[in-house]
Amino acid sequence: MSPRKIYADQAAIDTSLVRELVAAQFPQWAALPLEPVDSGGLVNAIYRLGSDLSVRLPLRPSTADIMQREQAKLAALAPLLPVVIPSVEAIGSPTEAFPGEWSVHRWLAGTHPSPDALVDPRGLAMELAAFVDAFRRIDLPDRPPVYPGERRTRAPMVSLDSSTREAIGELDGLIDTRAALASWEKSLAVPYDGREVWVHSDLTPSNLLVSSEGRLTAVLDFETCGVGDPACDLFPVWYLLPTTVHDEFRAALDMDDATWLRGRGRVLSQAVTVLRHLKDTNPTLANSARHAIRSVLATPR
Repeated sequence: MSPRKIYADQAAIDTSLVRELVAAQFPQWAALPLEPVDSGGLVNAIYRLGSDLSVRLPLRPSTADIMQREQAKLAALAPLLPVVIPSVEAIGSPTEAFPGEWSVHRWLAGTHPSPDALVDPRGLAMELAAFVDAFRRIDLPDRPPVYPGERRTRAPMVSLDSSTREAIGELDGLIDTRAALASWEKSLAVPYDGREVWVHSDLTPSNLLVSSEGRLTAVLDFETCGVGDPACDLFPVWYLLPTTVHDEFRAALDMDDATWLRGRGRVLSQAVTVLRHLKDTNPTLANSARHAIRSVLATPR
């Protein structure tokens, strides 16, 4: 099984290639079972290696030390957060067959939550609020290395205006474009005092894992984390949580009206952009974006 084709310059990756890479560079794991994971992600092909590991190969290989930066960032953040986050166990070298770095991670247990099947919405809301609060309190003396282009989801809202309006316009017939534009303009007009905190900036269901009891077990994908607007971490409100727990989530984070409205706008911007580009190619992420848009537009304005 090979990952679905997303990019014109995407690497040719399959189980045979991954097995060869592991056997050649990490022979201690060569005998472990290997199977592809259909993650629906846009960055890596993922294979489960045995019961405790996963192999991640970038769909677009790079030799720009991204893996080392990821390893350093995750190691610095892990002791400061209340739930498990990924850890890089080993970094593979480029080869003729795969011309980029790749990595072996610790496998994290759990499933991605669905807004239609939450076992304990209030409990999950409180755990997500605790994670966001812990992230805000991070005060590292030396900030972990950044990734190229990592600020894309933490960019100032005004810089997202043109692309958001274009995405809304291209979704005419799929969403209520008039309501979406009105909602975006209201969020865009909200003042921002420039206060910055540490944010994950992509707390969507595909980056969360929960147990069978509905408890938050892990948070994934820290590529876009860093210092930014506190509103960047309100994604769970409209992507995942029912309206019955919105007020409790907000109260747990002592959220003012301006930050709340900016958060709603950031969710709408990200969701319409995802739906615009992935509506025909990635049903999992497209459906998640549709849910977020519906949730935003159903919010009383």
